[in-house]
Amino acid sequence: MFHDMTNWTTAALACLGLAATAQLTRAEPGPGLPDLPLVRIDGTPEPLGAYRGRVLLLVNVASRCGFTPQYAGLQQLHERYADRGFAVLAFPSNDFAGQEPGSNAEIAEFCRATYAVGFPMFEKLHVQGPEQHPLYAHLTRLPAPLGGPVSWNFQKYLVDRDGRVVERLAPAVAPLDAKLVERIEGLLGAEAGEAPASP
Repeated sequence: MFHDMTNWTTAALACLGLAATAQLTRAEPGPGLPDLPLVRIDGTPEPLGAYRGRVLLLVNVASRCGFTPQYAGLQQLHERYADRGFAVLAFPSNDFAGQEPGSNAEIAEFCRATYAVGFPMFEKLHVQGPEQHPLYAHLTRLPAPLGGPVSWNFQKYLVDRDGRVVERLAPAVAPLDAKLVERIEGLLGAEAGEAPASP
């Protein structure tokens, strides 16, 4: 299904057109994330509270976007920092240019086969519009500059161990961007003691 790339060029250009707006938006931390019910991409219920005490990178993802290769960098972050209490949480969404049309099973297989994704992925949801998921309703309503609409696939939110969003990252910011990596390491080192085990 994902090998049918008839609209790939248009989709890639739409994504890559955001490269000029690459940025990390840092501000005073927002309020803590609510303990919302979530569902893993395999249908297993898992509340957001299961990740309490970890540093998180929340990402809305898509399989046909020019930014889709960022999966590789997200997986590298997962492998590098999961044992220290870090987690990437990925949320597939078809809200931008129809770039995530597949079922949850198709998305999971694509990510496993193409990028060997091992970090938590959740069922497909809406990040905008009338069916916006409560998690993204919370994120987009944070005080400026952390809040505001999700601009495209692979927008990222960095969350500290207390569940507070501390940075919003534009889609074009690569997962292994030096400033982002430095910020993650700083947050991981901000709390002494043993990190929680990965779920």
